[in-house]
Amino acid sequence: MRRQFIKILGLMAITAFLSGPVQAQSEDADARAAARELITTMKLGEQFKAMMPMIFNAFKPAFVQNRPDVDRDFDALVPILLEKMSARVKELEDAVVVVYASNFSAAELRDLTAFYKSPTGQKLLQKTPFVTQQTMAAGQKFGQSAGAEAKKEMMEQLRNRGHTL
Repeated sequence: MRRQFIKILGLMAITAFLSGPVQAQSEDADARAAARELITTMKLGEQFKAMMPMIFNAFKPAFVQNRPDVDRDFDALVPILLEKMSARVKELEDAVVVVYASNFSAAELRDLTAFYKSPTGQKLLQKTPFVTQQTMAAGQKFGQSAGAEAKKEMMEQLRNRGHTL
C-alpha cells in the first residue's frame, strides 16, 4: 500500500512538473503575441527610423569638431548608416517584444494596444518624435544651466573651506 502511495505521489509530482512549463509557455506565447501586436500598433520601427537622424545630429559635433572635411564626410555617411540601421529594425522589434512580454501580462499588453489604437494613443504616436526632440532640447538646456550652477556652487563651497581653485 505504501509503495502504491509513493508511486501515486511520484506520478502527481511528475504531472505537476510537466504541466507547469506548458502553462508558462502558453502564457509566455500569449504575452509575446500581445507584445508584438503592441509594438506593431506603436509603429516602433517607424519611430526608430524617425529618431535616427536626430541621434546622428546629436553626436555629430563630437565627430566633426569644426573640421569641414569631417563634416562633409559625416553628412555623406549618414544616409548609408541610416539604411544599415533601418535594415536592423526587425532585430530591435524582436528584442522589444521580449522586454514587453517579460514586464507586462498579455491582458495588460492588450490594454496598452487598445490605448494606442485610440485617437489619443494615435496622437501620442504621431507626436512622439517631436516631443522627444523637444524634451531632449529642454533636458540639454536644463543640464547646461544646472551644471553651470552646480559647478559655481561647488567652487564657492570649496573656496569657503580654504581650497585654492
